[in-house]
Amino acid sequence: MVSPRSLFARNPIRTTLLLGPACALALGASLIASPAHAAPAPVSASAAAPAAAVTADLRSGDSGEQVRALQERLSELGYWIDGADGEFGMHTEHAVLAMQKAAGIDRDGIVGSATRGALDEGTVPSATTESGSVVEIDLERQLLLVVTEGEVQRVIHTSTGSGQPYEGSDGDERIAVTPEGSYSVFRDVDSWDPGPYGALYRPKYFNGGIAVHGYPSVPAQAASKGCARVSLAAMDWLWEQGHLDIHATVLVR
Repeated sequence: MVSPRSLFARNPIRTTLLLGPACALALGASLIASPAHAAPAPVSASAAAPAAAVTADLRSGDSGEQVRALQERLSELGYWIDGADGEFGMHTEHAVLAMQKAAGIDRDGIVGSATRGALDEGTVPSATTESGSVVEIDLERQLLLVVTEGEVQRVIHTSTGSGQPYEGSDGDERIAVTPEGSYSVFRDVDSWDPGPYGALYRPKYFNGGIAVHGYPSVPAQAASKGCARVSLAAMDWLWEQGHLDIHATVLVR
């Protein structure tokens, strides 16, 4: 039997068209999951300067050594990125967006002077928890933080509940929110999981039908019906690194 993930890898556009909206208000371009990475070191705001400084304006579609330097610096600071290949694709844009969110600057995914300044300063968000292994979801900045003993291990671009009204599957009007609180992962599905609003990729449920899950589109702003969306490849990484295993703590703040 062909798995949902292999089907997506063969034909991402056709598969995306079949899915419909899942914890979402809009669907963007699809992306393809990538292999997992080695376990990261903790993030430090005083991370060492990169081997090559980023001096150029950069955006999606660019390539070359400046892009590679950007990718290496983002990874060094702890922003999740799918490798340093010198190609400014969607995962690089997501890492740039995550840094822009942490720095409180315009979320446009473009590396201009303000973003280069944040790179040079080593801007990273801080954790709220001080002990244990926790996944923190920062609603204000729309960031997912992997935290161990108070140290931020990885920062991932996410999109949570939009705060907008929508019609529930029972016909009642609801508001798309991701409720604050401390939760535990109680169920997961290692595939695309069909639901009333579409299929979710490898979801990790922590609050009723609300999950951290992969999705082809992860906007810069809050845009879901309550779930925390990350890219497909980032979701694969979370699974394979064990950060959202059953009983893992998820703090929404």
